Amino acid sequence: MPKPLIKGSLATALLVTLLAACQPDMPAEVRSGLVYCSEGSPESFNPQLVTSGTTIDATSRQLFDRLLDINAQNGEFKPALATHWERREDGLSYTFFLRPNVQFHHTDYFTPTRPLTSEDVRFSFERVMHSQHPFHNVSGGEYPYFQTVDWANRVVRIATPTDDQVVFYLRQRDSSFLSNLATDFAVIHSAEYAEQLLQQNQRQRLDSQPIGTGPFKFREYRKDVFIRYYRHNNYWGEPSQLEQLVFDIEPNNAKRMARLLTHECDIIAYPRMAELELISKRADVKVQQQTSMNVGFWAFNTSRAPFDNSKVRRALSMAINRDAILQAVYFDQAEAATSLLPPTSWGHNPTLLPVQYDPGQARTLLAEAGYPYGFNMTIWAMPIQRLYNPNATRMAEMMQADLARIGVRASIVTLEWNAFRRQLRQGDHDTVLLGWNADNTDPDNFFRPLLSCNGVESGTNRALWCDPAFDALLAQALLTDDQAIRRSYYWAAQQYLTEHLPLLPLAHAKRFQAVNQRVEGVGINPYGGIDLSTAFIRSDEDTP
Repeated sequence: MPKPLIKGSLATALLVTLLAACQPDMPAEVRSGLVYCSEGSPESFNPQLVTSGTTIDATSRQLFDRLLDINAQNGEFKPALATHWERREDGLSYTFFLRPNVQFHHTDYFTPTRPLTSEDVRFSFERVMHSQHPFHNVSGGEYPYFQTVDWANRVVRIATPTDDQVVFYLRQRDSSFLSNLATDFAVIHSAEYAEQLLQQNQRQRLDSQPIGTGPFKFREYRKDVFIRYYRHNNYWGEPSQLEQLVFDIEPNNAKRMARLLTHECDIIAYPRMAELELISKRADVKVQQQTSMNVGFWAFNTSRAPFDNSKVRRALSMAINRDAILQAVYFDQAEAATSLLPPTSWGHNPTLLPVQYDPGQARTLLAEAGYPYGFNMTIWAMPIQRLYNPNATRMAEMMQADLARIGVRASIVTLEWNAFRRQLRQGDHDTVLLGWNADNTDPDNFFRPLLSCNGVESGTNRALWCDPAFDALLAQALLTDDQAIRRSYYWAAQQYLTEHLPLLPLAHAKRFQAVNQRVEGVGINPYGGIDLSTAFIRSDEDTP
């Protein structure tokens, strides 16, 4: 637990401020069941279309299922919609055997007439793969995660020999294939619902009024206010004990905390580090933490000068006092990063050393690069709190001061979250503070989205860095299942990044969430989004 940071009258003043900030925005009938206070609105209700953690948390594991999942305890694959699977000896095809009698959501806008079949699986992935598919371009034709892993080129075709079997044929062996199917993006939609929307000429509703097989079904959404889900009573797994699940959308950290303390929210995402000591002493709140597979980083837009110069990137990196950032932003609840890969990853290279804080050498490098008097630049800071960066604005302010000491004049840019992401996609930034949380245990899940050439095209590579030599290392690592050989390629890839520095890895943070003491059955998944299907609320009689 963090060191005491808030004491006496300051703590009281903070609590009063928090309570004063709380003003309910939802009707009373909505604020029932379990209420999860979220930090932002979803961009879509289809996880295939995004990489935003805010959207994934609100949608993927609440509304949908995947063919297979990852066991949060040991990182191994486990059955989900597929009871089991077989791989051909040459690694060029995978056959999945579907769970029988899996029911889709029955809502006021769709009544399914059949359970899940292999046609639903094929529809869900062919939409992503084929530009001529009737649903491919409905929401813009961007599938960032799948584009990053080159899905359309790696999967040759999908066959459905029977209703309960689906076969994926690959162009070449891909040791990350199962990991990609276990991510929060690889969700299964209803082909029957899609056909209905096609006949009604309302295809866009597939992504705004979702139908899945998950533990909850969609009921209502008011942008920037709330999302309401109802229990899926015919869920193939253990039905949730919650009749209703509500996401209360509140970007303001203080208001989210206030709603927890006044019991208007049962769980809040990403409590501020400075408040952990305060709330951990309350009898009605419990603080959960988990060592998570994540990285916070500072990405340089290598497509524009002077950030296309590796000496400039190294100079900026050496100017940053990372130890101060770890204390002031992460409150020492994070580990300094030497690589994109956290130390808990089997592909992590332990021989790497962090970039040293050395303002004098930074000034020398700037002069060698042709900038003896510095230059003007921007630091884009996320407007929301994420586990890999709990306070991007504060971090940017500290970096701004550090850079001023070497003659670099930095201004800070922050926008509303969805606008922020749109303009990043357009490459308007000089540098940006972002991060990544692992979707599975494979090292490829860090490298290809964040720094591959495909990542530039899909919009997940915010450094806009495309290096064929680096991509070649990643490609070679996928052609074998031998973990020792794969590790050697990933070690080489990390060394290459250390030399070129398209981005500066900053920290691997612990993930926290604050939960009402009456809530049970909810934890933190180290591999991505949250799953609230197992949560339940103890009655007042059962509460100590």
